[in-house]
Amino acid sequence: MDIKTVYGGPMQGMQLQGMPMQGGPMGGPPQAGYPQNGGGYPGTFSAPPQQPVNDPMWGYFTTIAGQDGEIDAEELQRCLTQTGISGTYTPFSLETCRIMIAMLDRDMTGKLGFNEFKELFAALSSWKQNFMMFDQDRSGTVEPHEMTQSISAMGYRISPQALNAVIKRYSKAGRIYFDDYVACAVKLRALTESFRRRDQMQQGAVNFQYDDFILCTMSI
Repeated sequence: MDIKTVYGGPMQGMQLQGMPMQGGPMGGPPQAGYPQNGGGYPGTFSAPPQQPVNDPMWGYFTTIAGQDGEIDAEELQRCLTQTGISGTYTPFSLETCRIMIAMLDRDMTGKLGFNEFKELFAALSSWKQNFMMFDQDRSGTVEPHEMTQSISAMGYRISPQALNAVIKRYSKAGRIYFDDYVACAVKLRALTESFRRRDQMQQGAVNFQYDDFILCTMSI
């Protein structure tokens, strides 16, 4: 079975982790908002290849990381503020930086190594590009219906009830700020990857043991 027919794909031309993605055109959620073709979630995300020491980001990373060669949430927050990746938008909160690390912390150290850092930076660049497509007035926020379109554009197919819960969780006074938008994108990706690893039949349904469920949801 072709996995793409089960889960759908991200927005055509959209980039994630620095790689061009293939998929359907950008637009609103499918009819009635329900998953199409079963699974309802986009493809997995693979880690980037090992980078050479002469990579232009290596020197910058080692300055931030210090002696241990990794960066924690506070170091990541300072790093992202200094890089200016948030542009004119509100800088990332410490909590958002924590869940960014949790998304890519495959060795469970609570920190990011160089390759994980580069993977995060590429994902952030893609999410920022997607956010700016909907923030046309450059207010630093998007409206709930634009958030719905953005989630669909990223390749997720979830029900109206789930979309409503997501929007309520991440909106403030009826608007979604860039920091909250990224926090939402991080959680969607991390939980989707965790779910998909357990969905061996690729049908969008799994059985969770209670402890496993807590591990999946509370670690992000």
